[in-house]
Order: sequence, then C-alpha cells, then structure tokens
Amino acid sequence: MSTRERRRPSSETSRAVDRSAGELVTLAARRMEEHLGWYRDLPAAERSQVGLVAHAGIAQFIEWFRGDEDSSPSAISIFANAPQELTRTVSLRQTLDLVRTVVGVVESHVETLASPGDEQLLRESVLRFSREIAFAAAEVYAGAAEARGAWDARLEALVVDAVLRGEADESMQSRASALGWGDVAHVTFVVGTTPLVNGGAAAAVDTLRRAVRHERVEALAIVQRSRLIAILGGTEDPLAVVSAVAHCFGDGPIVIGPTVPHLFAAGRSARAALSGLSAAAAWPAAPRIVESQALLPERALAGDVPAQRRLIDQVHRPLTRSGQLALLTTAETYLEAGRSLEATARALFIHPNTVRYRLGRIDDLTGFDLTTPRDAWAARIALVLGRLAAAPRMTRLSTTGPLEETSKPAPTTS
Repeated sequence: MSTRERRRPSSETSRAVDRSAGELVTLAARRMEEHLGWYRDLPAAERSQVGLVAHAGIAQFIEWFRGDEDSSPSAISIFANAPQELTRTVSLRQTLDLVRTVVGVVESHVETLASPGDEQLLRESVLRFSREIAFAAAEVYAGAAEARGAWDARLEALVVDAVLRGEADESMQSRASALGWGDVAHVTFVVGTTPLVNGGAAAAVDTLRRAVRHERVEALAIVQRSRLIAILGGTEDPLAVVSAVAHCFGDGPIVIGPTVPHLFAAGRSARAALSGLSAAAAWPAAPRIVESQALLPERALAGDVPAQRRLIDQVHRPLTRSGQLALLTTAETYLEAGRSLEATARALFIHPNTVRYRLGRIDDLTGFDLTTPRDAWAARIALVLGRLAAAPRMTRLSTTGPLEETSKPAPTTS
C-alpha cells in the first residue's frame, strides 16, 4: 500500500467523524465556558459570534479530513460569518486559545472516533489542521490590523489638520473619540523638521509614535511638508518627553507649544509652536528644544499678534498700573543706560541699591530679569510694543501738514 493510501482514513472513521459534528460543537462550547474567562465575559451577541467561529472550525476540519489532506485548510469559511469588529473584541491570543480548546475536544475523542489503525492518522490530522488554522488566524488578524492602521492614520491626519486650522467641531470630536482621544487631558503641540530616513514620511511618523509610546504618552503625529508634527497627550512635563524623543526629529529647532487642557483647545498650542518654529532662526543661540514662550520676542518681531499681546500683558501692562510709575521709569532708564546700575542711579537721583531693589520688584511683577541680556531685550521690545499700542493711531501722511489722528474727523469739502 502506498504512502498516499496509508494517509487516507477509512470510511468508518470518516463517517464517525462526520456524525460527531454536533456533539463536538456542544462539547467545545461547554469547554470554552468552563476554561476561557474572557469568553464568559463577552456580551451575548459576541459569544454567539465566537460560537459560530468554533462551529465553522469543526465543520471545516471534518470536510478537510474526509477530503484531500494535501491541501491547506481554508480560514475563509471559518471566519466568514464573523464580523470584522470581532477582531477588536477578541484578540489573536484569545483566538489561539479558542483553537486550542476546539483541538483539545477533538483530540479527546480520537479513540472513540477512529477505527482501529486510524488513531494516529486522526491525531496527526488534528494537529496539522490546528497548525494551519493558527497561521490562517494570524493572517486574518494581520490583515485587520493593517486595514485598521491605515484607517486610523487617515483619522489621525484629519484630526491634526483640524487642530492646525482651529476647527474644533463635532466631526473632529467624533474622529478624536474613534482614536481614543475623547478624554485625553494635558495636550501639547510639538513641531520640528522631518528627518531624512529610509521609508520617508511614514517611517518618520512610525518611529516617533513608537518612541513616544515608550514614554507612556499618547501621541498623534503627521508629516506636513518638511515639518514633523506631534500632539502629545497625557503629560504634564512635555519638555522631558520631547527631550527623550528628540532623535526622531530632523536637524534644527524643536518647538513646544503651551500645554492646554484638552485636544479641542490645541489650536492655541499649535499656533504658538508653529509661530515659534518660523521665528526660531532669529535666535541663533536658542536651545534645540525650545518652548514657544521663550520665543516671544522673535515671534512678536515677526508679526505674531498673540505674541505681541502676551509681551504687553506680561511687561508693559503691569508696569503702567497705578502706583508702578517708579518701576516703569526705572525699567526704561535702566535699559536706555545699557543696563548700568550707576548710570541709572545718577539719572534718577537715587542710590544704586534702590535700583537693585526696583529691578527685583520688576522681576517679581513681570517674570523678566532685566539684569540678564535676553530678558532685558525682551522687556525692551515689550515696552516699545506697549507704547505703540497706547499711542494714537495715525491714518495717513499729509504732504502739506502733520499726520492726522484717527480720533480727529476728516475735513469735509463742499
């Protein structure tokens, strides 16, 4: 008898296996109920779907066993009745547990199902079938993960684009919720240049996502032109996170926007970070990782109106409040005198220690230390912007007379 003939089951074994289908399905369901906790915890509808998969698996084995065993069993018929959403509920590991359970049921009945001499053949057939189905299940889950990943990437790009455009509408909320960002707090916008890596933009984004996940932080990431953009969620120390993943960005500055309460307020963080990235070139000594707040002077000079207002609110407005005239005069004089204590004291007819005291008060009031070059420069810009904002606006230049103010009505002609 040839090898091919010896591998074929007897007709008695084939009929016995065929007749046992209902009993095997019942026993498989009972064993899943007894040994698989995740199966017991499933809602009724999803338990029914898992049961259909187990039933289809046994039916597929019987058909394959009595047919041509040289062909590979098909996973299509097993998973055909299961909705795609089942791969979200039941993991690949749980699916393999399901396969082991069904195989164990069939194996436990080998002695009663196989005719004398067919026991080893039936046992080997069960093992081969379980191996093939396990690989087929992995392929199904890989395909589902790939499709889900492509869809999630599309949603991610739409959410980040909505943040960039400041469109926190219902569609953005729905997409963010689908990505699991509905309740994410402490959101920070980060932008830098895209690195030159094999695989292009997709590889750069994947590398950044993996690095951020390693820091146990949520992240949305896309590449927009030459910029690599990330929205971090769930961290109150974005500077530490960005420092840990800075190698994922290209050369040049990485700008961190202010942290906002949730994703739907991230537009403010995005505008500040993007403005900072555009203005960072004006500060050659800037650190590679820099917060947008530290770039307020450069952003203001570049025409960023929110940055101008922020500087005015931080420096000019506190110093022009009632009772702060001495501090304002000291700040202006100190900056005009080239940050010289003695020159300032002489100009104001006060002691240098008084100047030191007032500079300390200015630091406490504004957060700017005028004794340091950068803070002094930023404060000087803030005071200039404040004076410009407070001055009357000039509307036009007359060729025969002085500038006309907007507060004066234009002369009428008859």
